[in-house]
Amino acid sequence: MKLSNFNFELPSELLAEYPSEHRDEARLMVLNREKQTIEHKLFKDLINYFDEGDVMVLNNTKVFPARMYGNKEKTGARIEVFLLRELNAENRLWDVLVDPARKIRIGNKLFFGEDDSLVAEVIDNTTSRGRTLRFLFDGSYEEFRAKLIELGQTPLPKYIKRDVEPSDEERYQTIFAKHEGAVAAPTAGLHFSKHLMKRLEIKGVDFAELTLHVGLGTFSPVEVEDLSKHKMDSEQIIIPQNSTNIINSAIDNKRRVCAVGTTVMRSVESSVSASRRLNPYSGWTNKFIFPPYEFSIANSMVTNFHTPKSTLLMMVAAFAGYDFVMEAYEQAVKEKYKFYSYGDAMLIL
Repeated sequence: MKLSNFNFELPSELLAEYPSEHRDEARLMVLNREKQTIEHKLFKDLINYFDEGDVMVLNNTKVFPARMYGNKEKTGARIEVFLLRELNAENRLWDVLVDPARKIRIGNKLFFGEDDSLVAEVIDNTTSRGRTLRFLFDGSYEEFRAKLIELGQTPLPKYIKRDVEPSDEERYQTIFAKHEGAVAAPTAGLHFSKHLMKRLEIKGVDFAELTLHVGLGTFSPVEVEDLSKHKMDSEQIIIPQNSTNIINSAIDNKRRVCAVGTTVMRSVESSVSASRRLNPYSGWTNKFIFPPYEFSIANSMVTNFHTPKSTLLMMVAAFAGYDFVMEAYEQAVKEKYKFYSYGDAMLIL
């Protein structure tokens, strides 16, 4: 499989600028791999495909307001700073991306907030746009984190061309988000409403949670035609013992195990035992899944509609079959499904 196999024409008007009015009323395309059928439903119809004892695996990472705007010392130039990950809590060191990067050099200071209440010093260059910042802040660590949240914005993806609105704070977050650390939402989970989850629970569907803190690497473009040469950025995952128990029990009982999102699928495929069961895990993964690939844990998945040539589309093609997925995407464009983070969903059985 080559990069060019995953290109397709996507009209720009199909990029979702806003989510559906109600979480569970996004459209849902249902792919049945065995029958090779495609159905068009609403997300809340998902309940009709699951029974008692089936398991849905959710990513409970929480998006933090990672995009900040500061001013450069002396020139006052406006600089966008995107917080990627905390390197050292005690020394307030962060890995960030800056834009425009050419203006930001080691030793520069950046001022944030109307009263310049937060200052950061550039102490290292990591990549062309990457920098290491040391934040200078007198208060406690809790006060420092509160200040970052106060000054930060919801990190909507760049292809959403509008300004961040107050509703994004809630809608660009799953209702089961618990552990802060993601710079992008695990978007398949955005479609679950409290009402739908309660109905699934009443039906006897179990939920198992894990954490993968989504980094920007998920969206990094693939720049090599030979997919085996692409390197994924590492992302942190935590798979707790109680979740592995729920999932392994479902596998043993030949129930449906549904990975809600590509982040969940990457997580579970990163910690598989020799007997094709899930192991607890706490660490990092840079697993890149593309066709052909044999999956061990989940036998169904929920996912959004992804960008041409993206690693996410490649994983979906590995799971559902390349030809079937490309046919489904052709239909999605024809039927005007909405794409990307705030877009519609797909269920693969």
